[in-house]
Amino acid sequence: MITRRVVLAATLAVPLAGAIAAPAFAQSAPPAQKLPVVASFSILGDFVKQVGGDRVKVTTIVGPNGDAHVYQPTPADAKAVAAAKVVFVNGLGFEGWLDRLVKASGTKAVIVVATKGVTPRTGFEDHDDDKPKGKDTHAKGEHGNDAHGHGGIDPHAWQSIANAKVYVANVRDGLIAADPDGRDAYAANAGAYLARLDALEGEVKAAIGKIPEPQRRIITSHDAFGYFGEAYGLTLISPEGVSTESEASAKDVARIIRQIKAQKIPAVFVENISDPRLVQRIAKETSAKIGGELYSDALSDDKGPASTYIDMMRSNVRELSSALAS
Repeated sequence: MITRRVVLAATLAVPLAGAIAAPAFAQSAPPAQKLPVVASFSILGDFVKQVGGDRVKVTTIVGPNGDAHVYQPTPADAKAVAAAKVVFVNGLGFEGWLDRLVKASGTKAVIVVATKGVTPRTGFEDHDDDKPKGKDTHAKGEHGNDAHGHGGIDPHAWQSIANAKVYVANVRDGLIAADPDGRDAYAANAGAYLARLDALEGEVKAAIGKIPEPQRRIITSHDAFGYFGEAYGLTLISPEGVSTESEASAKDVARIIRQIKAQKIPAVFVENISDPRLVQRIAKETSAKIGGELYSDALSDDKGPASTYIDMMRSNVRELSSALAS
């Protein structure tokens, strides 16, 4: 257990007063030696880079197009964690390998849980319904180590931009605690980025609002877009659970095929981290078309359309709108 090193962020998703108009990375001179920090996966790594600016050196464990559900840490990961002053993690059971990695590294880093303050979606053991069935009470451990590491909790909280703001505020507070001299820079960077997220949320709501309501139903590989669906008014169905470790049963697949046909669900989507064959099979057996690629648990590389969180959300909304709005 590593809970004694977890930082409980005191301030959540509220931008600091007067910070919105401040230019990113414009406050105070960078230190002679950058603060070494680790982020568990690429989306969280982008948040840390946006807030940390040129005061931090960020190492991301699970990189672009990587699947954190099934990741196996390497000796290089342990070395990076050992050298870090702060380790930023998603929590909610997303990184089932995290406790082992931290223990093996012997690090003295502070562990900051970026989802502190997020209200999680719960109740995912039963796949006979695509909707949550109430709060699950048997999650184990600070980061979760039950039911594929999630304990019935959906860890993909970043898919709601409102939750992304919580991540950013927790990152800001974790960096300030580790590097008080950089308080002004971290506050300014976070304020500027939170303003960009406000604008992004307006874009997303406007785009989804243009999709006819009966067509706001899609199929994805695993249940990674539940927070997105709840926030922006889409119904999302997946043959797998909240982890890519889950395997869809023949019963689940047959049920979804019947549901697509009965409800005339217009599109199925592949994800950048998932094997597309199951979605392709479902599309073949129904009238649903295969939409574009969605980015769920990881960013693209620098050459792709989703190399930052903001680009990822815009790319996903473009693909959804293209497939569903016609």
